[in-house]
Amino acid sequence: MYTLIGLPKTRAFRVMWMLEELGLAYEQIPTPPRDPSLAAINPSGKVPVLKVGDDYIIDSVAICQFLADKHNRFTFPAGTIERAHQDSFTQFSVDDIEGPLWTAAKHTFVLPAELRIEDVKKACRYDFDRAIQALSERLGTRSYVMGDGFTVPDLLIAHCCGWASTMGWTLPQGNVADYVARVRARPAFQKAWSIREKA
Repeated sequence: MYTLIGLPKTRAFRVMWMLEELGLAYEQIPTPPRDPSLAAINPSGKVPVLKVGDDYIIDSVAICQFLADKHNRFTFPAGTIERAHQDSFTQFSVDDIEGPLWTAAKHTFVLPAELRIEDVKKACRYDFDRAIQALSERLGTRSYVMGDGFTVPDLLIAHCCGWASTMGWTLPQGNVADYVARVRARPAFQKAWSIREKA
């Protein structure tokens, strides 16, 4: 059994969703970011953390990819050209889509009030919209970013787009909006979301 450390309304949701996709048993410890109990595991104080045996993995992207690799689902094998393309989408989701979201969040509630710059959020929205346009072009008519099958970056991108919607950053109608709705309609997402909403 895995132990997931982190509140469901943080990036820990991504790991919970992946665990549900894989049908794996797990225990959840709803620890908030920067909790003192995290200091020895992750000096940055961030969640999620996944306990695997006597070891710990930090960072939601690393955890999701580890689970996919370990259980040989929702990923292409390392060293293949398909995996390189998959990793490209993963990196795109973190750099181009999540980056503006996280910067905007920091200037909304994370940073001390005296360090927040309201106008930064305008630039973040501009970058986010550019990323969605690039995603639209890369996605084309495919069901998922890698074709017909769901992979790790689909989970990350759909999570980020849901995060954007909570900030009032809506997606334009078209292939990306349809894609995100399709990914979030997956039964594992719905189950994880139900757990999140009850937390």
